[in-house]
Amino acid sequence: MVVTARPGDVARLDVADAAALPAEEVLARLDSGRAGLTTAQARDRLAAVGANAVRSHRARWPVVLARQLRSPLLILLAVTALAAFFLGEPNDALIIGAILMASVGLGFVNEYRAEKAAEALHSRIEHRCVVRRDGRPGPVEVTGLVPGDVVELRLGEIVPADVRLLSVTGLECEESALTGEPLPVAKATEPVGAGTALAELTCCALMGTVVHAGSGSGVVVATGGRAEFGRIALALGERHPETEFQTGLRRFSLLLVRVAAALTTVIFIVNVVLRRPVIDALLFSLAIAVGISPQLLPAVVSTSLAAGSRRLARHKVLVKRLVCIEDLGDVEVLFTDKTGTLTEGRVSFVRALDATGQAGEEPLEYGLLCDEATLDPGAGPGAGRERVVGGNALDLALWSAPAAGAVGERLGRYRRLALLPFDHDRRAVSVLVERDDGCRMVVTKGAPEAVLARCADVPAQVAAALEAEFAAGNRVIAVAARDAPGQDTLTAADERDLTCRGLLVFLDPPKADARDALRRLTDLGITVKVLTGDNPVVAARLCADLGLPAARVLTGADVDAADDARLAELIDRTTVFARISPEHKARIVRLQRRGGLDVAFLGDGVNDAIALHAADVGISVDSATDVAKDAADVLLLEKDLAILADGVVQGRRIFANTLKYVLMGTSSNFGNMFSAAGASLLLGFLPMLPSQILLNNLLYDTSQLAIPTDNADPEQLARPSRWDVRLIRRFMLFFGPISSVFDFVTFAVMLKVFHAGPPLFRTGWFVESLATQTLVIFAIRTRRVPFFRSRPSLPLLLAALGVVGLGAVLPATPVAAALGFQPLPGPFFWALALMVVLYLGLIEIGKRWFFRAEPGAPATRARTPGHRTHRRAGRFSIPR
Repeated sequence: MVVTARPGDVARLDVADAAALPAEEVLARLDSGRAGLTTAQARDRLAAVGANAVRSHRARWPVVLARQLRSPLLILLAVTALAAFFLGEPNDALIIGAILMASVGLGFVNEYRAEKAAEALHSRIEHRCVVRRDGRPGPVEVTGLVPGDVVELRLGEIVPADVRLLSVTGLECEESALTGEPLPVAKATEPVGAGTALAELTCCALMGTVVHAGSGSGVVVATGGRAEFGRIALALGERHPETEFQTGLRRFSLLLVRVAAALTTVIFIVNVVLRRPVIDALLFSLAIAVGISPQLLPAVVSTSLAAGSRRLARHKVLVKRLVCIEDLGDVEVLFTDKTGTLTEGRVSFVRALDATGQAGEEPLEYGLLCDEATLDPGAGPGAGRERVVGGNALDLALWSAPAAGAVGERLGRYRRLALLPFDHDRRAVSVLVERDDGCRMVVTKGAPEAVLARCADVPAQVAAALEAEFAAGNRVIAVAARDAPGQDTLTAADERDLTCRGLLVFLDPPKADARDALRRLTDLGITVKVLTGDNPVVAARLCADLGLPAARVLTGADVDAADDARLAELIDRTTVFARISPEHKARIVRLQRRGGLDVAFLGDGVNDAIALHAADVGISVDSATDVAKDAADVLLLEKDLAILADGVVQGRRIFANTLKYVLMGTSSNFGNMFSAAGASLLLGFLPMLPSQILLNNLLYDTSQLAIPTDNADPEQLARPSRWDVRLIRRFMLFFGPISSVFDFVTFAVMLKVFHAGPPLFRTGWFVESLATQTLVIFAIRTRRVPFFRSRPSLPLLLAALGVVGLGAVLPATPVAAALGFQPLPGPFFWALALMVVLYLGLIEIGKRWFFRAEPGAPATRARTPGHRTHRRAGRFSIPR
């Protein structure tokens, strides 16, 4: 279908219609050409059609507010409050309504701030591609693509829009994410018949698919939601799989639902049996249910995650989903590549060695001739980075070499006839060129083992030089060539009977701080293992220099030779894996996970995408290929293990602080609600009004919003901690009754000492329960002696003391009568102080008894193999 252009717009084509048209006609209909659009045209079209994004991560306040309002308990309580209003209890209804609004408001403000933090992070994640504008190639953010743009497609890139191909060189695209086709699809430029199925549009590259092999160029036909991928994605909506952190929260919530349901039912039945007003009994029971639920747990978690994301962003770590921060803290084994992580990542060309093992320029000439770099012909003569628009690190290093200028001038006597792009199976790239004298030859460049295996003979001097360079820890590329008279095409079969022309030597030195970063990760209980496609000798030498033990190096051949059981044993005893393929990486990661360990994988290449998906936490860098960035959960703005260690610490701190709220809230709330249930049986009146219960819960939860700022003890950060619902249940059942003991003591004091009627009784219990359940955080937040060996953060200290102080003075304020309070006698506060001291002391004693057999953090436990079943849904998505 062709859509007529609007003024200032351009005609739009469906990709299926474009596939049936010749390439030149598609360009004409899009008012474009093979040189692409002008900058002005692109700007106008972007304003007309919008950004090339399927969806944007935006903080939408209605969505956040809806999440706050969807609690069934809150909804039921609000309905009951309305019923109370119409049944003649307007004061109770208004007070309950105001408290509910304040509770929802607190949760909304904190979660909305977290959403804004996530939005800010997503705005910093970029995907770029090479686009021809004003007749010259250059990098452009993919969200800025418009119909008519001419884009370059290279190995490992995600196709950024629906594209009608103009040229291809061995181009194959993996389209399983869109069409379900498991094998890569070979691409061509010839049009297909009208009505051809989506999976058979061989002259088009579709948004969201991946360049599996080769390269090509094409004109953008459709962007954003108008592309095939975009239409499907918008129809399906956005749904992320649960992380283990979210699974733990859900299981914990189910536990509270069961407890709340049981208590609410019992309390309601008891009050009805005792012939109390049904509306009062219902309100009281629902208030109990709300009270036992840590209403602000989502807000506490969101605040913790948002605060952690901001800290990580300051340390140049971007998290694509906030909940992945906690997963990062779970990591026990880190598999990482070598380049840029343990090394500087700034590859520099050192020297060229000819076939005699001596320095010479001929290998450099062949290396520049046989490359896949994208050069800007409009940048003027001369070689250097200013001419290179895109390419791999080794090609960039060659063009940046001081000798490249003089050697590059000689390349004008060659004309390239064909290119066979690099792939990870051949580990080489080849070109067919013709000199100005008419002589044709095949030039091959790649991994020494791969290239030299294709040579008819390898000079002894080359073999000796290669061994010496590897022993020195240098990266080496071999170049070879052969005459090819009359040859017009180039296939993998033509990479034979080559003559070795020499070696290209590169240097990528170890990072100065890599040793300290590795030591820090070890101190955090993380085992680091290296997966690399580099030579085993080079990899082992680097690891030895950094103090990473590499007694045995496992190669790709070793991986192939071992079955899963044997390989799992070898993985446990191996630190360095060299000359391995993408499939090897993924298999190693899966087997390590199968052993019950949390595994992270750090990689930045197209060959790392499978392993990134296989890991519990995929980590990449901002300069990585699109496939790697899309597959990752976490992006590092700098490829630095020290930054990664910061992320691990933040993840563990977030979990530790979240667990503090959970343990304290469940035990204290359970104790208070248990006390309320008991008091309902013993007293002739409600022990606390529904509005007072809700106000107590609101003030208490408000103080806990400062928990995300709290300090964490070193032992809480030393090892991963995970959800253990059984431990939380035991904690609740153990410490809750201790809280109830002091509640019943308060009941006795109010009734026997102060002879309290209902208003004074309720006031006394309100103040005591608020003080004990708020201040207990200082004991529960640490296994150490509070304040002396473990100090809370200042915001948490001030928030807790402030809420307790507010609760103490509230009965003496003008609003006390409306809330059902009356002033407390002075001696009560002496009794309160004594009870608080005794309560916290008993908690300290109980804490030491409870954790006597628990050596780690409260929720740490070993997990069985296969503990985690979630992974990211789908393989690829368009950013933002």
